[in-house]
Amino acid sequence: MTSPLSALIGPGSQPAEEDAILEYMEMPTGMMSYHMPALPELDDASVIAPAIACLDAVLAALQSFVAGKGTVGVALTSLDTVNRGFIDEVLGEGEVSIVGGERLQAQESVLAGVWRVRESGADGALLSDRIEIGCLPRHLGELAFAGAAPAVRAPDGISAEGLLAAPSLLAEIHNVLITGTAPHAINLSLLPHTEEDLALLDSHLGRGPVHILSRGYGNCRISSTATRHVWWVRYYNSQDTLILNSLEMGEVPDVARASPEDLEDSAQRLAEILGVYR
Repeated sequence: MTSPLSALIGPGSQPAEEDAILEYMEMPTGMMSYHMPALPELDDASVIAPAIACLDAVLAALQSFVAGKGTVGVALTSLDTVNRGFIDEVLGEGEVSIVGGERLQAQESVLAGVWRVRESGADGALLSDRIEIGCLPRHLGELAFAGAAPAVRAPDGISAEGLLAAPSLLAEIHNVLITGTAPHAINLSLLPHTEEDLALLDSHLGRGPVHILSRGYGNCRISSTATRHVWWVRYYNSQDTLILNSLEMGEVPDVARASPEDLEDSAQRLAEILGVYR
């Protein structure tokens, strides 16, 4: 007797074509890794003495870093073009870029946990140019949710047409926020949902001013919403196809953070770099 299971896995259950090719979604293939920066050769190292002093301060902050203690800032505003250019070459560009509205830009360097942060005024003039040492630039969470709603706007008057999950997801998010049970994540990619669901979530959560791009493995784009402590996190493969779509509740998603171990490694690497100019 033929069982129902044999009809699913036996002869005839797979494509008959001999040349059939299994198709699957391409996963991320590129991964950034640390490379020693190409350091400039100088006839007179005294020219960059101010830059070396700043980098020494960065090294000291890295070596004394304690998780949870907050970030340390090293101002660069007083440096001339030559010294700033030298620091740019040493630090390079790492995995994570951050845009906070129209006034703040932060770029992680090749040394994880070392951030180049620039702030501009309403007229575009540079107000602050500094290096920050920490898991994230300081006050990022405050900037992301300045003026944000403390809870999800009640989904009143929602038309059920085309909706599968959004109303229940909004209720779940609201419950997490009012009970203080963050961090919490909702993997939209694993849930049945429609374009109408996504549009409703977008309209009720709103859009915030902070956008983070992490290129550590593939491409992760993180956006703050207009609802406090709610982030929209999207992962893309090398073909720029969305492979993971999620909502995360918490201070800042971990994928954007440098770990304490990263900062320990950065201290060793910066010491090696500065050793060239001792």
